[in-house]
Amino acid sequence: MSITVSSLGKKYGQQWAVDHIDFSIKSGEIVGFLGPNGAGKSTTMKMITGYIPPTVGSIEVCGIDAVENSIEARRKIGYLPEHNPLYLDMFVLEYLDYTAGLSGVKDRKSAANKAIELTQLGPERTKKIGQLSKGYRQRVGLAQALIHNPDVLILDEPTSGLDPIQVMEMREVIKNLGHQKTVLLSTHIMQEVEAMCSRVIIINKGTIVANGGIEQLRNNQALTQITVRVEFSSAIQQPWFNEIAEVQSFIGINPTTFEIVGNTSDLREKISRKAAEKGDVIIALQQEENSLENIFKTVTGHVGRI
Repeated sequence: MSITVSSLGKKYGQQWAVDHIDFSIKSGEIVGFLGPNGAGKSTTMKMITGYIPPTVGSIEVCGIDAVENSIEARRKIGYLPEHNPLYLDMFVLEYLDYTAGLSGVKDRKSAANKAIELTQLGPERTKKIGQLSKGYRQRVGLAQALIHNPDVLILDEPTSGLDPIQVMEMREVIKNLGHQKTVLLSTHIMQEVEAMCSRVIIINKGTIVANGGIEQLRNNQALTQITVRVEFSSAIQQPWFNEIAEVQSFIGINPTTFEIVGNTSDLREKISRKAAEKGDVIIALQQEENSLENIFKTVTGHVGRI
């Protein structure tokens, strides 16, 4: 395993920010690390990378005890933190040469050129970092994470603040890196995870609430939550959806349109029958797929209610 985390925890005062979690990541996987704000994602990443020590538990990176042998483990890791720290007055090539030196790289020029090639920074290599767009600055941050040719990449919100074109470009860079490296990345964008990741780990309130392949999670009945969007011909004054046993919650979009959440394979027939019984006319009825976003809402408890 490239990363193995066992009973890992971080406590601040009386509160566990990360509460005795366990997971492992195999070599060559791109794994999405998801969770609401404050769930413990960044804290976990900082512990794996050696930026903060754990309160309890163990971390292994490429077979190295990352708590007892932090420096040796860090040589195996490339880290792009959420707030990408860069020296804006330095030139791209100058900065990468500098970070290569800090990482103890012997052939600094070759390492910088390789990182520039992997992150497609070639046209910007002679510019000052302060002159670059946000997208290219993120690439510079990724290049410094790659400069010492690590086996593991830890990326915290790598596409934060990028425009749609920059996001797509960064996705392609990360997917290509996934052929050679083990990648653990956090993001709030579900489409990114579905586009890049082979597996998902979801953390909520410091504990792991889901861990598996995306299709595996979609097919897990315990995580299945069906959402139906229904539009009526006139306003519904007294919503009756809770009279259907399989309905868990509902939210009003406007007086005629509702999103109804349930735990059955198909709510549409039950909604149609109940609407006919109530004398309400349905003009549109659409059931959503069991998306990663719906799974996220289910396991973290972020479900809309009226």
